[in-house]
Amino acid sequence: MVSLGIYEKALPRDISWKERLELTKELGFDFLEFSIDESDERLARLEWTDEQIAELRDAIWETNVPIYTMMLSGHRRYPLGSKDAKIREKSLEMFEKAVNLASKLGIRNIQMAGYDVFYEEKDVLTRELYKENLRKCVELAASKQVTLAIETMDDPFINSLAKVQRYKDEIKSPWLQAYPDLGNMSAWLGDGIIDDIEQHVDIIAAIHLKDTLPVTATSKGKFKNVPFGEGCVDFKGLLYMLKKLNYQGTFTVEIWSQENFDDPIPDVKAAKAFFDEIFQEVY
Repeated sequence: MVSLGIYEKALPRDISWKERLELTKELGFDFLEFSIDESDERLARLEWTDEQIAELRDAIWETNVPIYTMMLSGHRRYPLGSKDAKIREKSLEMFEKAVNLASKLGIRNIQMAGYDVFYEEKDVLTRELYKENLRKCVELAASKQVTLAIETMDDPFINSLAKVQRYKDEIKSPWLQAYPDLGNMSAWLGDGIIDDIEQHVDIIAAIHLKDTLPVTATSKGKFKNVPFGEGCVDFKGLLYMLKKLNYQGTFTVEIWSQENFDDPIPDVKAAKAFFDEIFQEVY
């Protein structure tokens, strides 16, 4: 049975949590993906009081719409691999708070953006610092029985499951897994995505559904706001392959409709219809 969720940023911004969860159900999705990005507004969620947490937790119970995954992209601003010790300290503090929040809300999977650094220059040191602090984050996640899943990104640092596997080989923990983005991987790997998934399907905890334009010798690709069906992702083929590989995790439609439209609902409905047709055919 397919479990299909929707990214929080696809839905209207200025509504209550109960309204957002009810809308998730009304639109036909099984769960909502929670966002903690690099904005002050969403980073502030890490400081929620027990009363604020209870408000969302109660809404989850009242609507019977779960939040299975947290998209933690705030490490773009405070990366684990920064050469600034204060930023690294902040990144670890953020992750510990994210784990505690996830535990209280019943979120099982924290998707960590796979960047060593984003706004700084990358080198061997940033990679080693990232690895050192990733290990600490895995330990924090394990202490609360929450999975840390590294997303394959729009950045070459981690853009394949094989690269996630390298860290799993060093940090041997069942609480460290992968959260592949089929769009990002298709843009970087082309047909190589087939072997990458087949060889590493056992480390996939959840999957993002997003379309992209490919990285080529003359193009940096496009990783955001590519309409479904107009990019390079072979959704039908990849979803059929995942079914044959017995993938049982969740899928989340990743779109930013609230940022692009005054009324985001028609865009979300179109995305749902696009994937309903594919899932009905291949699953």
